Amino acid sequence: MDTVYDSAMPTSAGLTPRARALAAAIRDLRESAGISGRALSIRLGLSHGMVSNWETCQRLPSPEDVASLLTALDIVGEGKVSIDTTEKERLLDLARHAAEPNWLTIGMPGIPQQLAGAVESERAASAITEWHPMVIPGLLQTADYARAIAKASGLSDPQIEQRVMVRMSRREIITRRDPVEFLALIGEAALREPIGRPEVMIDQLRFLLEISGRPNVDVRIIKLGVGWHPGFAGPFVVYAFPDAPPVIHFEHFSSGAFVPDAADVEAYTGAVEFIKNVAMSPAATTVLIAEIADEMERRHEQ
Repeated sequence: MDTVYDSAMPTSAGLTPRARALAAAIRDLRESAGISGRALSIRLGLSHGMVSNWETCQRLPSPEDVASLLTALDIVGEGKVSIDTTEKERLLDLARHAAEPNWLTIGMPGIPQQLAGAVESERAASAITEWHPMVIPGLLQTADYARAIAKASGLSDPQIEQRVMVRMSRREIITRRDPVEFLALIGEAALREPIGRPEVMIDQLRFLLEISGRPNVDVRIIKLGVGWHPGFAGPFVVYAFPDAPPVIHFEHFSSGAFVPDAADVEAYTGAVEFIKNVAMSPAATTVLIAEIADEMERRHEQ
């Protein structure tokens, strides 16, 4: 069946990861153009609140709506915003498929779109659970740790700094006034793998101790040698929303996927419980992180 697009499509159809990414892109472009949502709505011949509804995923714009919006922003931007052909096609592609729940991309060109989807999912989530066996989860990374990973990936200096800036801004969701509940399940190897200079790892572990003291952040380490558990299949993130069903997100080196299928969500929710059962308690986790940080510090000072 073909997807039917409607400018008045309700919230329930608009809360997919693609829709969240599209909403963020529309908001960013409008703000860059220096025009209010009300003024843009008038220029488009729509009700005053329509653009606001697009930006908050309350309504899902059709591809034709997005095309009209891009044309209007080109006109009113007066050089403040440059919307090249590639960006227009990216946004139109998001609009064409915004109502589709599953989202798979293969190859680096798709990752920026998925990053936008991940950022918006983080902002809208009421709770996030992340499992990573080898790396400190992104929301808990220091700038230097994130920079070391980006540098090792072969990115240019401007790309590295942009990625680090985005990474640091994303942490706001766990430090804001109404923070998201964040459960980080981390493999012990992530604490011991030398990412960057020794002082980078030491600072990262000290920061992990500090932020795990927040009431909304629960950090638990899964020690090496506990035997098989579902986390062996690889890292994943579970986003739980107050206004939509949860989704699973996978992100690998050059591919990624959002999967909202109820059966998959149930399977990964069960995997989370299994991993929690073999994880250390929060108190024991704190002791282990401190011990490893102290050990690294002693070796570094020798």
